[in-house]
Amino acid sequence: MRILSVNVGTTVEAEWAGKLGRTAIDKHAVTDRVEVLANGLAGDERADKKHHGSPGHAVYAYAREDYDWWEAELGRELRDGRFGENLTTAGLDVNGAVIGERWRVGSAVLEVTGPRVPCVVFRNWMDEPGWVKRFTGAARPGAYLRVAELGELGAGDEVEIVSRPGIGVTVADWFRARHGDKDVLRRILAVPGHDS
Repeated sequence: MRILSVNVGTTVEAEWAGKLGRTAIDKHAVTDRVEVLANGLAGDERADKKHHGSPGHAVYAYAREDYDWWEAELGRELRDGRFGENLTTAGLDVNGAVIGERWRVGSAVLEVTGPRVPCVVFRNWMDEPGWVKRFTGAARPGAYLRVAELGELGAGDEVEIVSRPGIGVTVADWFRARHGDKDVLRRILAVPGHDS
């Protein structure tokens, strides 16, 4: 389990970027090690801080294996960072991660907080017919993470799962439940300690 690429982006004006009219979804790989700050990666910007500026959305991770699946579905290549993620992983089941699980990456520790929810900016950026519906149906959302311990990380770093709740909800299950899967929602509500 490792980081294939570390991706950052800057805010640009874009007519297609919803009501805000600006976005930082276009992330590109960097070759240097990157400092992990309390609110995300050094050099990475977020245009929509209302929806993407919380501590629980500090870092976004997406698996290369899921990109490979999407390449076959879409019939086109997808570079690391194309979905706006900060960390492109290899050998890590990002969607199978349990909410609250912690990863050591480089000298930083990141905690899984939940799935990415597709929005109008992502839809317009991808320029694929029915993109939000297709992305939702595939249930391969990737994971948002908060910074539990500051540090630095870089491409090639191993991802070590340092703790995982014994009983919990996966990123994919949370995503499915949020989008109306009643069977998954019932399973989530049955998890001991769940606050409804």
